[in-house]
Amino acid sequence: MKFRTLIALATTAGISLGMAGVASAAEVTLKLHHLLGPKAPAHTQMLEPWAKRVEASSGGKIKIDIYPSMSLGGKPPQLVGQVRDGVVDIIWTVLGYTAGQFPRTEVFELPFIHTNNLVATNLAMREMLENGMLAAEFKDMHVITLHVHAGQAIHMVDTPVRKPEDLSGKKMRIPSRTGAWILEALGANPVGMPVPDLPQALSKKVVDGALIPFEIVRPLKIQELTQYQTEGEGRIRFGTTTFVIAMNKAKYESLPADLKKAIDDNSGVEFTKEVGRVWTQSEVGGVEALKEAGNEVIELSPAEIDAFKKRLEPVVDRWIADVESKGIDGRKLVEAARATIAKYAEEK
Repeated sequence: MKFRTLIALATTAGISLGMAGVASAAEVTLKLHHLLGPKAPAHTQMLEPWAKRVEASSGGKIKIDIYPSMSLGGKPPQLVGQVRDGVVDIIWTVLGYTAGQFPRTEVFELPFIHTNNLVATNLAMREMLENGMLAAEFKDMHVITLHVHAGQAIHMVDTPVRKPEDLSGKKMRIPSRTGAWILEALGANPVGMPVPDLPQALSKKVVDGALIPFEIVRPLKIQELTQYQTEGEGRIRFGTTTFVIAMNKAKYESLPADLKKAIDDNSGVEFTKEVGRVWTQSEVGGVEALKEAGNEVIELSPAEIDAFKKRLEPVVDRWIADVESKGIDGRKLVEAARATIAKYAEEK
């Protein structure tokens, strides 16, 4: 074969390959921004698999670049503003970091509304969003899913907690105002901060402990900074935290129908259940890390938990009065949250 012919064939092949590359290139690249590190279960087991499924469902037309650890700038409380303003396309964040903006959704953070079944609570949140009870808070963003974590366990540097009085005067980290009210009712002094700031606060004795799930223990090395953990028998916890995965509304609405479908098909009821299972399972690694480090994980009996319930009942009444002063029927939300979680009690 002549040299010129070889060159021509090679050039033609190169052009063909180049065109194939263009044809398969993503039509839309979305930036997903969140607050935790790339090794956190929320990143590796929830956000990455979801992004890959959306990309596959779109036939490669969508590419989702994930930016952990606030690597696109700003502080965790700014994530909601970033997605609303279109600075980023998608966020995963703690709703309580933007105090006062999601008062209806706070109902799920109240003590003993969520107990220990994450799938049931997540499905209840989804139903109450879809039936309009929570919708007013998310009208300016496209919600992919709402969810909770496994619930707040008590983590202490050097104080075992077996009764409410053990927390008297202790400085305790919490991410939201409902958590602060829980701590106040237990006689502790709440200190608000995003969870990435907790290790330094513990090591410098800025706080004596924290209300956090076990899921975050390994990523933040909490087992090295605390000695005692407390939860109720059967994974009963002291309130929880609400989260959202949400997309900029204008960006979502600008997508062609097939790309919207790729997102929607992976953001339905099954994904909401999956998120609950991921966060349930992620607790196991945290407990293992604590036991490996020699920490004492205290499980309170039902009678011991009742002492906490009695102290925390006024928190629910306080919340109802607070949101009712803003024109929100808090009692109706509490009743609906409890009933809807109970409706899904058999879901796992």
